[in-house]
Parts: sequence; structure tokens; C-alpha cells
Amino acid sequence: MNPRQLKTFLAVIRHENLTRAAAEVNLAQSSLSDQIQMLEEEVGAELFLRSRQGVVPTPAGAVLKAYAEEILALNEEAKAAVGAAAGSAEQSVTLGTLETIAAERLAPWLALFRKENPNVGLKLKVGGSGELLAQLQQGSIDIAFTFDRGQQDERFLTRRICDEPLVLIAGGDSQARPPESLAALSTAPFVATETGCVYRHLFDAAFAEAHVAAPPIVTEADSIATIVRLVASGAGFGLVPRLAVGPAATRSNIVELPWPGKPPAASLVMMWRRRRVQPPVLTLLLQTASEEFSPLRPADVRLRHAG
Repeated sequence: MNPRQLKTFLAVIRHENLTRAAAEVNLAQSSLSDQIQMLEEEVGAELFLRSRQGVVPTPAGAVLKAYAEEILALNEEAKAAVGAAAGSAEQSVTLGTLETIAAERLAPWLALFRKENPNVGLKLKVGGSGELLAQLQQGSIDIAFTFDRGQQDERFLTRRICDEPLVLIAGGDSQARPPESLAALSTAPFVATETGCVYRHLFDAAFAEAHVAAPPIVTEADSIATIVRLVASGAGFGLVPRLAVGPAATRSNIVELPWPGKPPAASLVMMWRRRRVQPPVLTLLLQTASEEFSPLRPADVRLRHAG
């Protein structure tokens, strides 16, 4: 099982389509099919089921997926470790994070880190929480900054940075009143991210833990900034990280309402792969991140409160 075959195999799983997978790995579709066939012959099992609806992994293919990700990640890890030992490794690190964290939390710190370490190359990728985890598994990012969902994976190390509060917001012109209870919110229209996003998970969990039916989602958006703008226009309520509402609040088009009960919060964490040899540049970045990050202070927030 050579790395090229495994990359092709994983591309087919991601796209569930041979044509799109072939375009990603720069192969003709016939060559891609040949690689998959050779891989199936080597492992002695059919890896995909093909139909008019697409291509999906068989149970054997699903098992190979985890190993393929590990093999490719270990391959890149070995190259980096050997390069570091030989003094020829590129001094660069790739970070992955959510949109809001990138703009409001990482930007100032990364600018300072780059100034203090001009020889270190930095790459920043922004994506959803599920996408970041997949990239970490594949080795396409070195470290992920995201919110903790309490899921344990022995392949990764996790370090908590701080707790970021979530706030209930409404449009500044909506004249919304502070809710008396979570039950009072269960019929209110909300704007939220799609199911599978960490923000949606926190939204659903806030009501589930109180044994209250979740409110209706009138609009789904894949961006917290878009949700804030939709709330400001009167589309509904929102439950968003406090760090995301500062710019909107300065225009007085967002109002924060008191959350009935204990306000929800999300633990901001950084995650990275366990390695036999940790690249020095990654060690440096992890150390400076631990030293620089701290929870938001009340003075950092410029929201007017209702009620």
C-alpha cells in the first residue's frame, strides 16, 4: 500500500464520486480506477460499492480508512522528524481554526508570534469543526484551535486555553424582552449553524441538559458572522460566542439578553497529533500559545444589555 494509492483511496471516500476524486489527485479516471483495483487486490477485499447514486466504502473500506489516515500521517511525521534531525526541515507550521477564533483570538497573537519568530512560516486554514478534525487526522494541519466537544481520541493531545462564554442575542430593534426561562425560549425563532457544527452542538446541548425542547431553527448559516448579521436584521434570536458580537454591537444593532439559568460556555482548546518526535517549531508555537492566551475580560466586550 503505497502513499499515492492511499491518498487516492481517501479522495474517493471524501467525494463519493470517481470523477471529482480523480480531479483532486490529478489522475485520469481510468488511472484512479486502476489504483483502487490494485489496492483491492493487495488487501484481498472490495473497498467500494458503486451505484448510480455514487461510491461508498464497504465495511472493509471503512476499516481501511482509519489505517490509511494513520499511515499517511506517520509518513509525513517521519519525513519531518528526519528533516529536523538533518537540519534541513522547513521551519513552518500549519494551523486550523474556526472563522470566529481566527479573526478575534488568533490574529493578534499570530502577528506577534511572526514578529518574534521571523524565520518561521505560518499557514492558517479556516474551516468547520468536523473539517478541522479530518485535516488533523490527515496531517494537513499541525494544530487545531477549536471548541471542545468532550470527545476523546488517543491519537491527539488536547490543551485547554480558556472558556469562551456564549451569549443570547436579538436584533437591536426587536424590542425583545429578557426570557423568564428556557421554556419561554423553546418557541422563539432562532438562527443557528448546521447540525454537526460545534456551535450547533452547544446550542442543542444547552436545551437538552435542561430537558427543554429546542427552539425552531428558522435559518441555518455556516458562518457566525452571518448569523450575527441575520439576528441584527430581525431574523430571530442567536446563541453565539461573545467574542463574535463586538463589531456588531458597536453599531447598536445587537442587544444581549440575559440567559435564563447558568450561561453556557465553550472550552477553547488546541489539539495536535501525538508524535514520536515533536517538531521544534510546533513545540515553540504550543509554548507561546499557552503563555499568551487568557480568557476574555469584561472590558473586551462592548455590548449593551437589555432588561
